[in-house]
Amino acid sequence: MLLSIIVPVYNRPDEVRELLDSLTRQLMLDYEVIIVEDGSTLSCEREVERFRSLLPAVQYLRIPNSGPSVARNRGAERASGEYLLILDSDVVLPSGYLEAVQRGIYGTRADAFGGPDAASPDFTPMQQAVNYAMTSWLTTGGIRGGSADAMEQFKPRTFNMGCRRELFLRLGGFAEDMRYGEDIDFSLRLIEAGASVRLFPDAFVYHKRRVDLSRFFMQVHHSGMARIALEARHPGSTRLVHYLPALFTMISALCLLSVVGCAPLLLYALLLLVDAKQRSGRWDVAVRAVPASFVQLWGYGSGFIRAWVDKHWVG
Repeated sequence: MLLSIIVPVYNRPDEVRELLDSLTRQLMLDYEVIIVEDGSTLSCEREVERFRSLLPAVQYLRIPNSGPSVARNRGAERASGEYLLILDSDVVLPSGYLEAVQRGIYGTRADAFGGPDAASPDFTPMQQAVNYAMTSWLTTGGIRGGSADAMEQFKPRTFNMGCRRELFLRLGGFAEDMRYGEDIDFSLRLIEAGASVRLFPDAFVYHKRRVDLSRFFMQVHHSGMARIALEARHPGSTRLVHYLPALFTMISALCLLSVVGCAPLLLYALLLLVDAKQRSGRWDVAVRAVPASFVQLWGYGSGFIRAWVDKHWVG
């Protein structure tokens, strides 16, 4: 078997149903699916049972609530495929996704790989706006796999990550003491071990984030905090692109306090608006993309600053 698809889930049966339904439209069939229920109170077992006759092989594993790293590791222990393909429960797969993964594997024989995330045309305007904020070169420097001129070497993330099963187990899987940044930690360990890590640009997923701006802020805030922990584990891994949100956050504070005026923020907002309209073709998405992008930068930047202060001044 080529692929073992591992999906951790916590109280998201509707997401699991959408993901499994998108698997029924894949033409490549050399895979198994392992759904790991991470101590949910809202089980997805019934949804999994509905698809047993429609998919090649489906396993359902329930574990005590332990976090996504543990859930993915337990799924890997049950897997039998040559490669593990790790997905988040809130992704939906385009019909040619698994074929793109298969072509990438056979074409490169990479040890590990990943692909970009994208917004499906049927996503809500806010979901498309958040996707823009997470993938635009103007906000994240193209580091999530969507840009050929990204500001950092590509590192697979757990919404769309593959790895040889033997190598994953040899490296110990995901760090179970990390709640955030565990996927970047694993990618860095892959690179440090000399593994071949590739971007498969055609193997994109539709990342159907179900967030409002307040929850989105907390997500990226924790990611910013995780960057300081990653630097402690992997000295020298922090690049310029990781400092920029913190710099933007501090400049924003000065602007909002009228120390330097708000003209730079207004100019940047206009740039975001034009770029988001060009990418999405929709004004309703573009208008929402501006606050979503500011939230993304402020959330990550404030988390980075908070963790840096805790480490160097408080702790």
